Amino acid sequence: MATAAPPPFKVAAKVAAEEGEKIHRIRITLSSRNVANLEKVCADLIRGAKEKQYKVKGPVRMPTKRLTVTTRKSPCGEGTNTWDRLEMRIHKRLIDLHSPADVVKQITSINIEPGVEVEVTMVE
Repeated sequence: MATAAPPPFKVAAKVAAEEGEKIHRIRITLSSRNVANLEKVCADLIRGAKEKQYKVKGPVRMPTKRLTVTTRKSPCGEGTNTWDRLEMRIHKRLIDLHSPADVVKQITSINIEPGVEVEVTMVE
């Protein structure tokens, strides 16, 4: 019987280890007010990492922050008490990569949508 082939991310890790590169755990934090743009950037990052056969975990959807402001509609204070309730929602996603440090530049070189903030943190 033939033995099963190792998963692709283990092959990439072995190749990186043979070349002397240290595999880092890299956490990419994405935040945005627009969910569609955020999900598109997440999908692009994950697709790029999987093409290079690196281990990817995520996107982990963090709880949405709701920032609310309640103000009076009337500028002078006269009239009926009517109120405006304004809300801004901030969506956040986490992606964990296991890859060499120099590969992060190649993976994150994708076209990032407007309004999406990207934060990259390396953990040893």
